[in-house]
Amino acid sequence: MNKVKIHVSNVGKSYYKFRSEFHRFLSWFGVKCSSTEQTDVLRNINFSVREGEAVALVGENGAGKSTLLKMITGTVQSSYGAIAVTGRVSALLELGLGLNPEMTGRHNVYLMAGVMGYKEQEIGQLVDGIFNFSELGDYFDQPVRTYSSGMQMRLAFSVATAERPDVLIIDEALSVGDTYFQHKSFNRIKAFREQGTTLLFVSHDRGAVQTLCDRAILLEKGAVIKDGKPEEVMDFYNALIAEKENNATIKQDKLADGRVKTISGTGEASVVDVAILDNKGQRLEFVDVGQPVTLALEVEVYRFIPCLVLGYGIRDRLGQVIYGTNTYLKKQPLENVEAGARVRYEFDFSANLGPGSYSLQTALVSNDTHLENNYEWRDLALIFNVVNINKPHFDGCSWIDPTIRINQL
Repeated sequence: MNKVKIHVSNVGKSYYKFRSEFHRFLSWFGVKCSSTEQTDVLRNINFSVREGEAVALVGENGAGKSTLLKMITGTVQSSYGAIAVTGRVSALLELGLGLNPEMTGRHNVYLMAGVMGYKEQEIGQLVDGIFNFSELGDYFDQPVRTYSSGMQMRLAFSVATAERPDVLIIDEALSVGDTYFQHKSFNRIKAFREQGTTLLFVSHDRGAVQTLCDRAILLEKGAVIKDGKPEEVMDFYNALIAEKENNATIKQDKLADGRVKTISGTGEASVVDVAILDNKGQRLEFVDVGQPVTLALEVEVYRFIPCLVLGYGIRDRLGQVIYGTNTYLKKQPLENVEAGARVRYEFDFSANLGPGSYSLQTALVSNDTHLENNYEWRDLALIFNVVNINKPHFDGCSWIDPTIRINQL
C-alpha cells in the first residue's frame, strides 16, 4: 500500500479579536478574557493523502481552503491538531507570495529556491531550465514590479516545479494568466503525477479537478462535508450551490457500477423517463459512432410553473460536459405550465462521439441557469455507451471526420 505523504488529524484554526493589546498580551500566557471574540475558520479537519494520489480541495470562497493549505505548508500555525508531511514539498500559494518586486526575475529565482532549501550551486544548475519553461524572455532580467499577474505565475510555477517534488501543493494561482501557459503547467503536473508525485490543490475548475484528481474534498464553513470521487463531490457541490439559492433538497444514490447519482431541486417538476432511441423508436444502450439518434425525455409537472426550461448535458467518463444546451437557449421554453401536465421532449442529433462510456445530466429550470429556479437537477440520469462499428479508427471523444486534400507542389 502506498505510504501516507500528508496526514491531517483533528486540525482547527481560530482567530481572536481582542479588546486591547493588553488582553492580547495576556493571551500569550494562556489567560482567557471573556471579551475576546473567537472566529473558527477551520474545525476538526481529518484526511490523509497517499503517495502518488491527487486530491483537490473545493468549496466556496471563505470555506477555509487556502488557510488549510497554508497550515499544511507551515506558513500558518494550526490552533489545534496535528499535521504531518513527508518528502520534499513544493508549494505555490498566493500569487506574488515570496516575490520581491524590486528584484529581477532571475534574482527572485535564487530567493525563492533558497527558501525552498536549494543551495546556490544547485540553483545555478536549475536557472536555465526555469528561464526556458517560464518563457519570460527579456523580462526574466527585469524587476518583478513590471510583471503582469500572469507573468508572476509563470515565474513562481517554474521555480516551484523546477525539479519533481515528492509533494506538490498548489492554490488557485494557476487560474491566473494565459490559457497557453495553463495548458503547459497542467501537462507538467500530469507528468509529475505519472512519476509518483503527490498532488494537493485548490481549484474551482471542475474540468481540472476531474481530469487530474483521484479524490476531491469539499469544505463548507470550515468543515469537511464530502470526501470522495471527483465526479460525485463536484456534483454534490453543484447541487449545494443551487440549494442555497433555491432552498432545494439534495439526494444522492449509489448506482450498481459504484457511481453516485445526485438529484437536487425544489420539486415543482421532475424528469420521469429518459431514453436514447434509434430511427425506429427503439431504446439504445449502445450507440454507433455518428448514428442518428433521438434523446427522449418525459417530464411531470406537480405545481404551476410560469416558465419551464429543460436542459441536458452529455458528459464523458470523467464527468466533463461534451455538449450541453437547453430549450431557453433554443428559444423554446414552455410558459404557464399547469400542475398535472406531462410533457415529452425529443432532441434529434447525430452521436458524433468517440467510443466510450457517457452519461446524461438533465435540468428543469426557468432560464439558462439553475441558480435562479432549480426545479430539478439530475446527474447520471442515463448512462450509455458509444461503439465504433464501421468507422476508421480515430482517437478522442468526438467524431470530426475530415475530407483530406493533398497537392504535390
